Amino acid sequence: MKNIAEELKNKKNKAKLAGGLKRLESQHAKGKLSARERIEVFADKNTFIEYDMFVEHRSSDFGMEKNKIPGDGVVTGTCKVNGRPVMIYSQDFTVYGGSLSEAHAEKICKILDQAMKIGCPVIGLNDSGGARIQEGVASLGGYAEVFQRNVLASGFIPQISLIMGPCAGGAVYSPAITDFIFMVEDSSYMFVTGPDVVKTVTHESVSAEELGGAGSHTKKSGVADLAFSDDLTLLKQARRMIDFLPLSNEDKPPKRFTNDPIDRKSYNLDTLIPSNANNPYDIKELVFTLVDEEDFFEIQPNFAQNIVIGFARIAGSTVGIIANQPMVLAGCLDIDSSCKGARFVRFCDSFNIPLVTLVDVPGFLPGTVQEYGGIIKHGAKLLYAFAEATVPKVTLITRKAYGGAYDVMASKHLRGDVNFAWPTAEIAVMGAKGAVEIIFRGSNEKEIEKQTDQYQEKFSNPFVAASRGYLDDIITPSNTRYRIASALELLKTKKLTNPKKKHGNIPL
Repeated sequence: MKNIAEELKNKKNKAKLAGGLKRLESQHAKGKLSARERIEVFADKNTFIEYDMFVEHRSSDFGMEKNKIPGDGVVTGTCKVNGRPVMIYSQDFTVYGGSLSEAHAEKICKILDQAMKIGCPVIGLNDSGGARIQEGVASLGGYAEVFQRNVLASGFIPQISLIMGPCAGGAVYSPAITDFIFMVEDSSYMFVTGPDVVKTVTHESVSAEELGGAGSHTKKSGVADLAFSDDLTLLKQARRMIDFLPLSNEDKPPKRFTNDPIDRKSYNLDTLIPSNANNPYDIKELVFTLVDEEDFFEIQPNFAQNIVIGFARIAGSTVGIIANQPMVLAGCLDIDSSCKGARFVRFCDSFNIPLVTLVDVPGFLPGTVQEYGGIIKHGAKLLYAFAEATVPKVTLITRKAYGGAYDVMASKHLRGDVNFAWPTAEIAVMGAKGAVEIIFRGSNEKEIEKQTDQYQEKFSNPFVAASRGYLDDIITPSNTRYRIASALELLKTKKLTNPKKKHGNIPL
């Protein structure tokens, strides 16, 4: 027994050493934590339980049978985050560059299978050069097995990908299927083909950072949701976000105690809307004022900034916030903001998170770039997402709600449960001047001016919509938090189901 215990200890020590001290030191020299150190930071203290520590690859080609490392380049197991269970895997770059073998893939698949059985989130820490070339098609098959599980788990359990090093080739598609992607600035990359291949095929010279760095994916492509300066910050922020989410779609988000009273008056909101309707204001001031303790976890803050999305709590319960941002493109909806908003709405609906929609939208962004880019289909994604959602939906129109964009932004017509407006709300097909110039085409300037004033008087207020029941109430801005919190409390027992079907056909 003593000999077996000693052998076990030695084998565990060998597995923990992974690719060896030299490679661990190289990882640290790059400012990166090791695979195990990352789990240690992420998990509640002393809660990580490892699976499959002794798994090794089964390849015998190219002399691989002489070089087997226990764990085979990925650390897997279960842990707790803020007292709640998650399944986790962390790829180890010190072992064959974190490359995915058949055995490596099987370890990840086991974690995903277990998570779906018990109903808890999966966190993937990605640091891999891609498929292990020595294993050929077995490695590719391993990726496909992971992808299949990602798809089956989608909408059932939250999946979060933390990109903490290279993520290339087939490796990028597993994170792409998951719900959220976080990256580390200057040390993590995502691309289907690297800079060398790009130069060979297209003759473009581009660095890894320009092609697939955190800046490119959080600002230009929208592939990644957030980027942080180092491993430590990313892991702590991932812990923070998970605390807003339920364990699965059969669970409710955790409720947290707050000292912030729901009837707190917010007099700053009474002067938030500028007297000139063409002047912008920052919708985030409303968001921070509305939510508990000004705690708002924004998603994709640097991409499609004309719409703001993120998680917060109101009266201790998680909500998803989606808001037009007048500071950027006057809050117009365009291709990127529609896709960004639609994906977030669908995530919240999948996981029983109520939606609070803050509307100040003058319409869809005009122009050939948008039309040729497919704004009709992309804009319809947001419409589809709101219309399909069955979670509680509370909407507040602060100022402009024009044209089809009024309909799209969680209007009463898309099964909005409680729809409010401030007295400053303007609900119309379009702005007064443009509308009058169409209705009274050919009239002189004086007549246009007179009719514009009349149109504005009729539609530049929320009373016409309220008279038709499209708004449930017109509320004072300072009372917004209480009214929205009360509406959400009322809707906690909401029951609504969509027609039975396999699935809808969202306009992709």
